Amino acid sequence: MNPGALATFLGGVGLFLLGMRLMSDGLRVAAGPALRDVLAASTRSRLRGLFSGVLITSAVQSSSAVIFATIGFVNAGLLTLYQSIGVIYGANIGTTLTSWVVALVGFNVDLQALALPLIALGVGLRLVSGSGRRQALGDALAGLGVFFLGLDVLQQSFAGVGDPQLIARLADYGLLGLGLFVGAGIVITTLTQSSSAALAVTLTAAAGGLIPIQAAAAMLIGAALGTTSTAVFAALGATANAQRAAVAHVIFNLVAGVISFAALPWLLSLATVLAEGVGLQAQPAVVLAVFHTLSKLLGVAAIWPLTGRLVEWLEARFRRRGEDRGQPIYLDSNVLATPSLALEAVRSEAERCGSMARQMICAAISGGDRRLYGWIEQEQQALERLVVAINEFANRIERAQRDESVSASLPNLLRVTQYYQDMAERALVIAEIKHSGNGELAERRLAGDLDKLMAKVAGKIEASGQDADRWNREAVDAELRDLEGDYQRLKNRLLRASAEGRLGVRQMVAVLDLISAARRGVDQALKAARYSRKFQRAVRSLQDDDQAQERV
Repeated sequence: MNPGALATFLGGVGLFLLGMRLMSDGLRVAAGPALRDVLAASTRSRLRGLFSGVLITSAVQSSSAVIFATIGFVNAGLLTLYQSIGVIYGANIGTTLTSWVVALVGFNVDLQALALPLIALGVGLRLVSGSGRRQALGDALAGLGVFFLGLDVLQQSFAGVGDPQLIARLADYGLLGLGLFVGAGIVITTLTQSSSAALAVTLTAAAGGLIPIQAAAAMLIGAALGTTSTAVFAALGATANAQRAAVAHVIFNLVAGVISFAALPWLLSLATVLAEGVGLQAQPAVVLAVFHTLSKLLGVAAIWPLTGRLVEWLEARFRRRGEDRGQPIYLDSNVLATPSLALEAVRSEAERCGSMARQMICAAISGGDRRLYGWIEQEQQALERLVVAINEFANRIERAQRDESVSASLPNLLRVTQYYQDMAERALVIAEIKHSGNGELAERRLAGDLDKLMAKVAGKIEASGQDADRWNREAVDAELRDLEGDYQRLKNRLLRASAEGRLGVRQMVAVLDLISAARRGVDQALKAARYSRKFQRAVRSLQDDDQAQERV
């Protein structure tokens, strides 16, 4: 290939990638919350997840975008890993649509005559639309036009280029030669970070007679394996759930690739028969499109019965020893592009924080041995790390979105996490006093009153994590007033007992510190519930606005 032809080829690949990026990004924005709604409604079973993965990937023309969104849903707790794997299978099938577009449109239509009007229409729609979905739809149309323009340049670059006999001789080296073409598919996809680009290059090269059809099929297998690099790169340093989903994506493509490579001649023969059977000409590009779809379907058929065991195996992996409690499990960079999903992720992580804080303070109230104090101390340190991660992620949301409604909701979240951190500190104080023995009262009546107060404290703290919609200002104030009366009565009795000599000053101070820490813990728990309610309402409002915009 001479320098001019190489420049034409690289330019065609660049146009193709630009078109795919514009089209997939535009379609994703134009879809709005539909992606979230379809995934949430269509993944109640693994089979429905499979079909939703096929449909959404076909619509947005980006399997990576769908897989990243799916990972985000798993991290946000909206999908289980089991459900998400069905979507991953479907996304891999949906990506075969690109090969069908190239095969059926790319070689039967005047691509420039199709591309230029689409670009003009898309740019025009973008210019007349101020912002929002119509502008995104304009980007998608322009991207489709650039996609076809790049495909046209690729076809021209392969016309009369290269030595087909030389490449055919390379393919004749049996498994070794075909393995080289698999490697070529992996390299092209990894370098371009787009399996669609590798598909376009492979199909146009095969249609131009540059490479034999068997070698082209091997390149398609390599392209499918290469596309897993995107998910692997995204999962590096990410949460355990993101890593599990990425590995599921890799395993599926490995299984499909190995089976397709082993059955390559028979699959190509079947693809030729099927192409002719449905009335299509058995052109190389069409046969390869059928082969591409068959390889994905064969992979699903092979791995489908093993999905349960695969999920069990994945969930036993990617655990960080000693840091599990302090590591976020819902926060992931992949959800930052979707405001409602990002806010849902931090809300779920904050709820996890609250559960830890309530468990700590209730455990401190119920026991007082040294081992319990050590456990609470470890939990408090883990909770602090988790709060730092939540706050940093909240800052990243604000920087990524620059949306007033999103920014206005985040201070409530930060208040909630600060209250939980304070609760953990109160738990340490209570555990330390009880461990010292100074919190034990010899006088039976005073001890009974103390036990009743601490039981009420534990009950109110546990209730603060339930029925989130209940905790408005009036409900919180009523609960605090109810506790305040018991607290003041016991405090007065303790002071009187000390003044009468029935209770030592040192022990009186310790018990007063104990009930003060407990009262403070209730105050923080209820205020956290109140601001958590406000934050959840802001998230729901944002989701409702997204749905209203979608209807418009």
